[in-house]
Amino acid sequence: MVLGGEAGWPAARAEPSWQPAQAAPSEPSPSPALPGRGGERPAVPHGEREEARRAELDRLFAALRDAPDEMAAALVEARIHAVWQQGASPAVQLLMRRGLRSLEARAPEEALEDFDAAITLAPGFAEAWYRRAQAHAAAGDIAAAMRDLRETLRLEPRHFGALVTLSAIQEEAGDLAGALRSFQAALEIHPKLRGAEMRLRDLRRRALGEDT
Repeated sequence: MVLGGEAGWPAARAEPSWQPAQAAPSEPSPSPALPGRGGERPAVPHGEREEARRAELDRLFAALRDAPDEMAAALVEARIHAVWQQGASPAVQLLMRRGLRSLEARAPEEALEDFDAAITLAPGFAEAWYRRAQAHAAAGDIAAAMRDLRETLRLEPRHFGALVTLSAIQEEAGDLAGALRSFQAALEIHPKLRGAEMRLRDLRRRALGEDT
């Protein structure tokens, strides 16, 4: 199966320009130093951290919708990826990095082991389900990939990357109407996806018979 675009997808053709940019998992950015006894940072309760992270994501998605061009949108998109990744522990982030390296080396079976472990440690981490979907698709198990993409979207309904990947899988399977719906849903979240206008026009022509 040939599906290009995301980091780690085995593809015989060049990366489609309509795919969202990818950001490899990284360690969470350190918080600014806060005054505390002995110069230490006071601990922030997990619930407060999560609330702040969700609030930042809300602001970033609003900025993504209002971005004036693809370059500005790409900067916001990169920050969204970084904030998503902040929801994972260092152990999970290590597994994610290893899994991505395996995908890039076209070793999806090895990638699956790391993403399976990441999901076991953090079943609510949407990005782990998303990356495992990529590994399943790369290994040719499209049914498993679809299940993981749906779980990704259950955990993070605004995951535009999952919607774009779902659209690509649906297109490969011949479900052009479904591919169009998924891609339109991605554009509602991320209107300035690279090359989206051409991609949308092509899907409309093929799915609906529209010439424009």
